[in-house]
Amino acid sequence: MPTTVHTIKDLHPATATARKNRPTKKWGSGLLRRALFTKVLRNKKQQARLILLALAILCLWGGWYIKQISHPIQPEVSLPSVVTFASEPVTIDGALIKEASNAGQKTSPVRVMIPEVQLDVAVKDAPIVKGYWTVFADRAGFGLGSSYPEDEGNTVIFAHARERLFQPLKEAKVHQSVYVLTGTRWYHYEITEIREVLPNQKEVIAPTDDATLTLYTCTGFSDSKRLVVIAKRV
Repeated sequence: MPTTVHTIKDLHPATATARKNRPTKKWGSGLLRRALFTKVLRNKKQQARLILLALAILCLWGGWYIKQISHPIQPEVSLPSVVTFASEPVTIDGALIKEASNAGQKTSPVRVMIPEVQLDVAVKDAPIVKGYWTVFADRAGFGLGSSYPEDEGNTVIFAHARERLFQPLKEAKVHQSVYVLTGTRWYHYEITEIREVLPNQKEVIAPTDDATLTLYTCTGFSDSKRLVVIAKRV
């Protein structure tokens, strides 16, 4: 019959009690996460997905960073209410300057419309400053010195190529109607010609013998040209 051999430690009550109360090893949260991560790394498909995800995040961050350094955010700058064509530039025919000083009591345009391109813009008198017409940021200008709608001659109205100003002018077509309102009546014109000219081609705003309406605005790369719409009174 086999006999059981006990050591002194086994027989000692304190040793038995300590062995009984010895804490068992448990998986801590850190060890568990490390084991799961190791298991994932052993799976080649999971490795590929992690690599692709890391590359996608890197590409997104790189694109954002490049955009920031190449196009830094510029502080908003408020536009002045009035600028002149001296910065563009367009000079005025000498005859117009002379006519502006002899205008007398005439009725200026206050509104211009081209219904077919949804152009409807308020107009106010644009004085001559050092040989240039004043250009407004919020409405069209009637070039003082050009003819009043009630007279024969060239009535010149201009504005920036911006939304709610003369941006729709690029959609205008020959034979479309243009309406100009003064303080007393409407004047009806029909578009006869559309041209692109250089800023120094001031013949487009020169006086004419018949009742003409000239609308013009900026066009071309960096506003390097002028879009000119010429209409005759009906």
